[in-house]
Amino acid sequence: MSTIFAVDAPGRPADRRQVPTPEPSGHEVLLRVIASGVCHTDTHLQEGGYDLGSRGFLEMTSRGIDYPAVFGHEVVGEVVAVGPEAGGIAVGDVRLVYPWLGCGECPRCRAGQENYCPHSRALGVYASGGFAEHITVPDPRYLLDIGDLRPEAAATLACSGVTAYSAVSKATVYTDPDDPVVVIGAGGVGLMGIAMLKALGHRNIVAADTNPASLDIAAGMGATATVDTSGPDAAARVSEACGGPAPAAVDFVNTGDTVEIAFEVLGKGGTLVQVGLFGGEFRLPTVMMPLKILSLQGSFVGSLAELAEVVELARAGTLPTVPLIPGELSADGVNAGFDGLRRGIVRGRMVLTPGRPASPVPQDS
Repeated sequence: MSTIFAVDAPGRPADRRQVPTPEPSGHEVLLRVIASGVCHTDTHLQEGGYDLGSRGFLEMTSRGIDYPAVFGHEVVGEVVAVGPEAGGIAVGDVRLVYPWLGCGECPRCRAGQENYCPHSRALGVYASGGFAEHITVPDPRYLLDIGDLRPEAAATLACSGVTAYSAVSKATVYTDPDDPVVVIGAGGVGLMGIAMLKALGHRNIVAADTNPASLDIAAGMGATATVDTSGPDAAARVSEACGGPAPAAVDFVNTGDTVEIAFEVLGKGGTLVQVGLFGGEFRLPTVMMPLKILSLQGSFVGSLAELAEVVELARAGTLPTVPLIPGELSADGVNAGFDGLRRGIVRGRMVLTPGRPASPVPQDS
């Protein structure tokens, strides 16, 4: 038998259950979970959906998610069994799981963009994920060798890492290393965005957040300027920190308030990449789009090829590590992760491991 930590229905906490241990067939690979990160997306899925502002609430059941559900999509595991057609992998291998699986047949999937697939089969979303003792991956090609990386740090690369990498890559197509790039939000993914910019050689990174403790961490990770966006005139203060209009901004929060700040700081030809899923809406002054030749682009996680590039950055030692908060891979640990992220008190990335006493989530000081 195998243990899972499942959410019965939207709004319910995770609870512990026993299920038959999966037996891999075909190209499938069964891994024992070593490390499993907790992400804001997990909290939205546990709540049942996303805030769409005046358009209401996006119910995930309407998007094909069935409850009970096992979430968790930042996973490193040890191979414990392989299907008869699974090549290039062996029992005992430790691998990072790429979770953003598509249908494998549509044009996006054939182009290597499974995260764009309209028929997603993402692990930890539409298929059973890493808040469990075991996880089944449909093909060895979704498993990446982490080398000497710590499993807890490597796990965060599957979502936080590849999401940040894909977003900053879109934002900085037309920037030079000394051009200011604005990072809005210094939570787990925003800090990873700063780390990615640093690893990619950017030397002018302006971090914006409402929490001074998060901004202190951002500065320690490579932000060259920080701005507390609490209170009035936030956009003006961010622009001042940039030394004028910015050519690029990445919003890892993405509420109406944060998008307004990001939009205001952009200079002519500027690019805003919207990443966060905190919800709300933004009223766009339409004439400014052509007059300033602006680009607004959404970015959701990343491709398998992008994750491979992220792993190489990490293995080369050029990627600063986001602070990790340990917890136990248990129902209590999963629920503590949900609660800490929902209350905005996790300073970095929470990663759960089996057999570790659950660490309390840091409280607001």
